[in-house]
Amino acid sequence: MSKKSLWNDESGVILSAEIVLIGTILVLGMLVGLVELQSGIVAELSDLSSAFGNLNQSYMVPGFASSKGSGGWKARTYGASYWDRVDNCDCDCSMSIVCNDPGEVSK
Repeated sequence: MSKKSLWNDESGVILSAEIVLIGTILVLGMLVGLVELQSGIVAELSDLSSAFGNLNQSYMVPGFASSKGSGGWKARTYGASYWDRVDNCDCDCSMSIVCNDPGEVSK
């Protein structure tokens, strides 16, 4: 088979209209898939931010002391504590960025 007869052979040819139709269907399907992917990622990041906001970072460390036999102190350390108060937007359960929406609940 020569190159010219192979070039002129039209069996199994795909028309340009069919290529445009298939390409359009593929692009539309890809766009729908990417929108769903974006929505899923935003929902998961919103859940993660709510989880970080709901963490209670309060802590309390007691002090330690060691006394001498004669009644004095050998060594002594004082304790420390921190109480985490509820901040604005700590429990934003809705997808809204506004912090004073009715979707907020307190800890």
